[in-house]
Amino acid sequence: MKILDWFILKRLLVTFVFCMLLFTVIAVAVDSSEKTDDFVKTGLSNWEIFKQYYVGFIPFIWSLLFPLFVFIAVIFFTSKMAMRSEVIAILASGTSFNRFLRPYIIGGILLAIVLFIGRYYFIPKANVLYTTFMQQKLDKHNPLKNRQETSCSNCFYKRIDSSSYMGVKNYNPETQMSGTFFMERVKKGKVIYNLRAESIKWDTTKRKKRWMANKVVERFVDSLGERIKFYEEKEVKLNILPTELIRDEYQKDKLTTPQLIDFIKKEQLRGTEGLNTLKVELYKRSATPFTVLLLTLIGAVIACRKTRGGSGLHLALGILIAAIFIIADQFSTVFAVKGNFSPFLAAWLPNIAFLFVALRLYFTTPK
Repeated sequence: MKILDWFILKRLLVTFVFCMLLFTVIAVAVDSSEKTDDFVKTGLSNWEIFKQYYVGFIPFIWSLLFPLFVFIAVIFFTSKMAMRSEVIAILASGTSFNRFLRPYIIGGILLAIVLFIGRYYFIPKANVLYTTFMQQKLDKHNPLKNRQETSCSNCFYKRIDSSSYMGVKNYNPETQMSGTFFMERVKKGKVIYNLRAESIKWDTTKRKKRWMANKVVERFVDSLGERIKFYEEKEVKLNILPTELIRDEYQKDKLTTPQLIDFIKKEQLRGTEGLNTLKVELYKRSATPFTVLLLTLIGAVIACRKTRGGSGLHLALGILIAAIFIIADQFSTVFAVKGNFSPFLAAWLPNIAFLFVALRLYFTTPK
C-alpha cells in the first residue's frame, strides 16, 4: 500500500460513509412522514418507536441501498479528482491505469466483505426487530395486509416426510391450537394409514413438548383389511414446530444465511411449492457483494475522465446506469418468483450483464 492507495482508499471510505448517513436521514424522514398516522395509533413515544422500529429499519435500508451508496461515493470523489486534474497528474507521473484502479479494487473488496458478513448474519438479526414491529403494530391497521385471499387463511397442507402428509385447518398461532387435523401415510400409491382429529394443540406442560390431538379416529389399512381405533387424546409425532405453521411474508428477511439454507432444504423435502422467493434471496446474498465491486469499477472508469459537464454529468450518467441495473434486477426477480426462471440466474444475471458493460467501459477509456 503506497501513498496513492491510502489517499484514494481514504476518500472512498469517507465519501461512502457520508453518502450512507445522508441517504439514511432522507430515508428515515420519508418513512416517518408516510407512517406518522400509524405511529400515532400505536401510542408509543418517539424514543420507543426509534428503539423498536428504526434500530432495525436503518440496517435494512443500508443493506438494500449499499451498492448504490458505494457507486455514488466513487463517482462523486473521483469526478472531483478528475475536475482538479489529479487523475491526469497521477497518470502523467508514470502510474499505469491498472495501478490507478488498484485502491478502488481494494476498497470495493473491503466494502463487499462488509456487506457479505452483514447480510450473512447481522442484517437478518436487525430485520427481526423491524419486521416484528411491522407485524404487531403497523400491518394490523393496513387493510391490504389483513385481507384474506382464500376462504381459509390459516389452513396448511404439508408433506412431513417421503410418505406422510398432514393438513390442519384454522390454526391459531397465539394459542398454538387448530381446528380439524388429519394425517395420512401413503405406500405405492395407496393410503395405508389415516388419522383424523377434531383439534390439535402444541402441549408445553410436559418436559418434552409435543403435539396432542383430541377426539382422534385412527385407521390402519393392510392386507387384513381396515382397523379403526378411537382416542379421546393422543400424542401425534410431527416433524413440524408451531413456528412453521405461521404465514410470515418477512420470513426470508429474518433468517440468517445458514438458517435460510436449512429452511429451504427442509421445505424441499416436504414438497413445498413457491420456494423461488427464498432461493432468490439466498443467491442475492452472495450476488450483491459482487455488485458492490462491479459498481466500484464502473464508477471509477466513468468518473476518471475530465469532461465539460463536470461532476454533474458523471453523476447523471451514474444514476442512469444504477437505474438500469435496478430495473434489470427487479425484472429478473419477478420472472423467477412468478415464472419458471432460474433463481440463481435471476440473482446473478444483472451482474453478468453489467460485467460486460464494465469491460466495455474499461477498454474504451483513454489510459
